[in-house]
Amino acid sequence: MADRKNNARLLSPFRVLDLTDEMGFLCGKILGDLGADVIKVERPGGDPARKIGPFFGDRPHPEKSLYWLGFNNNKRGITLNLESRGGKELFSKLVAGSHFVIESFFPGYLDRLGLGHAALSQINPRLVHTSITPFGQSGPYSRFHGSDIEIMAMSGCMSLTGDPNRPPLRITFPQSYHWTGSYAAVGTLVAHLHRQQTSEGQQVDVSAQACMLWAFSHAHTFWDLNRHLEKRAGSFMTGRSITGAKMRVFWPCKDGYVNFIIYGGEAGRKTNQALVEWMDSKGMAPELLKKKEWKDFNIAAVTQEEIDQMEEPIARFFQQVTKKEFFEEVIKREMLGYPVATVEEIFQDPQLEAREFWQKIEHPELGTPILYPGGFAKFSEAPCKIWRRAPLIGEHNEEIYCGEMGLKTDDLTKLKQEGII
Repeated sequence: MADRKNNARLLSPFRVLDLTDEMGFLCGKILGDLGADVIKVERPGGDPARKIGPFFGDRPHPEKSLYWLGFNNNKRGITLNLESRGGKELFSKLVAGSHFVIESFFPGYLDRLGLGHAALSQINPRLVHTSITPFGQSGPYSRFHGSDIEIMAMSGCMSLTGDPNRPPLRITFPQSYHWTGSYAAVGTLVAHLHRQQTSEGQQVDVSAQACMLWAFSHAHTFWDLNRHLEKRAGSFMTGRSITGAKMRVFWPCKDGYVNFIIYGGEAGRKTNQALVEWMDSKGMAPELLKKKEWKDFNIAAVTQEEIDQMEEPIARFFQQVTKKEFFEEVIKREMLGYPVATVEEIFQDPQLEAREFWQKIEHPELGTPILYPGGFAKFSEAPCKIWRRAPLIGEHNEEIYCGEMGLKTDDLTKLKQEGII
């Protein structure tokens, strides 16, 4: 049974053609983590994203981009010029034997090549075709291009990030691409479920702008319910009290920062009481907090003066606590809160180590293995993990074009000379 589970793959019968750029890399990787046969289709000479650093050994090279390696493992790789007649023919044959196509071309690009959804669904009526763009296939912004910073801004996310008296911020690493890729994977799998039930394929229209709404889902809820527009408040949050009171979210501690909010509701009452008991055990809980009737505490009506009185001793207490101590007590006392971890601390996290999250992948072309973040989930019937490293440029051309599609080696040489692969 153990061997069967180790070798089983949740999506192993299914093939994915991945024509995405950075906005969709994670979508293909997630499907690959689940065991699908993902074929990364690059232009002849390689995908431009291979030039994104950092690079292994700090030596810029298209086969050594750590960005590429991180988001394109679990994929085989071929090269193909979709704008050539021969390339269109080969792609059509690939589509006929595939189950998914995921792409991030500008709306209308594939239609102009004769490879739009209508044409692809004629070739393969059961095909799930996922189209990932900044603003969707239709609508007032659909003809706009957009990089990560435009998506972060146009989604409203930047307006809520940063201090109120300073310009809005974006997270340095392009987060919007990965929110988008993950939601594209979910949409693709929902369409797959529909196909399993009805035998119908369909096009999944993914807007990066819409995906980013869920990165700050509380903000539009405030508008929907209270007609209140949230504004960025730095280390604080607003909108939870009708008095306009703001509550601290991130607190300086002995070796960094922790996340803690004075909550309302039953979970909040338990957390607030547990924190006061912890403070009292260290002789740092003032009478104000010890006498507080948390069961009667109404976060919706609390004033700024009340919040300030409660937060001042809490701030002093957290400055005496390390992140490790804080998290241990959070777990022990069943509180809400977490430490703000650095990359190094995430790498050393005992929970990730216990679930065997980190995975060593061999890289013969680099002469050394590389340690990767592994599967995003654990399933009872099959593993979710990295099955193969990212492909070299055109690494599987012969394997797929000749071994699986029946072309001869001489055909492959001719296709390469003509710039088709």
